[in-house]
Amino acid sequence: MANVTIKTSEGDITVRLYDETPRHRDNFLKLAKEGYYNGTLFHRVIKNFMIQGGDPNSIDAPEGMTLGTGGPGYTIQAEILPQFIHKRGALAAARQGDEVNPERESSGSQFYIVWGQVYNEGQIGQLAKQLQMQAEQTVFNRLVAEHRKEIMELRRNRDQAGLMELQNDLIAQTHATIAEQGSATLTDEQKKTYTTIGGTPHLDGQYTVFGEVTEGLDIVEKIQNTETAQGDRPKQDIKIISVEII
Repeated sequence: MANVTIKTSEGDITVRLYDETPRHRDNFLKLAKEGYYNGTLFHRVIKNFMIQGGDPNSIDAPEGMTLGTGGPGYTIQAEILPQFIHKRGALAAARQGDEVNPERESSGSQFYIVWGQVYNEGQIGQLAKQLQMQAEQTVFNRLVAEHRKEIMELRRNRDQAGLMELQNDLIAQTHATIAEQGSATLTDEQKKTYTTIGGTPHLDGQYTVFGEVTEGLDIVEKIQNTETAQGDRPKQDIKIISVEII
C-alpha cells in the first residue's frame, strides 16, 4: 500500500493508492518521484463534481490558455474494478471518451478527485433507472456500429421494411445482452455510500478509480468551490507544489 501527499497552494491532500490497481499506482508513484506534477495546476474544477490536474502543459500556463490535452505520451490500460466507486474523495484517472477510446485507457498523467453530491432516496431511485437506460443505449449503439455496412446498404436501397426488421432484431439482441449481463443498477453498498458520503455514481464502471483521499478532504472542498473562468479553469491558479511519497 502506498500513500502520497499532494501539496497544493491551498493545502495538503493525502491519498492512499490501491494495490489492486498496480498499473495506475506504479505510474503515479513514478511521476511523483520524477517531480512530474511539480508546478502543474488543478486546471479543471467543477463545483459539486470534481477537481482535475496533471496536465504538464499547465505549468506557467498564461491566462486563457486551453488546457487538458497534455500528458507523458502514453496511456495506461484500464483497471476498472467494481469495488472502487466514485465516492467523495475518490482518486481516478482522466481519459478520452469512448468514441475514440473504446478500451477506456487512462491518461498517462491526468487525474481527478471526486466531490460530487449527496443523494436522497428518490434521486438514487431515478439514477438507477437512468443507469439501466444508459446500459441499454451503450449495447444498442455497439450493435448498430457492428451492422453499419448493412444499414447503409438498406438505406441506399430505400428498404424501409428491411431497416425496421433489422432495428427490431437489434433491440431484441440488446435486451438479451442486458439480461445476460444483469441489471445495470446500483448495489446496496453504492446506494448507502451515495446517500451518506456522496459522490458521482454515474461515472462508476467508466473510469479507473485507483485511490482515495485519507486526509485533506476539506482542501478538496475548498478547491471545488473556487470561482472558475471559461473552460472550468480557476480564475486564480491553484498549483500542485509537489507530490511526495509517504
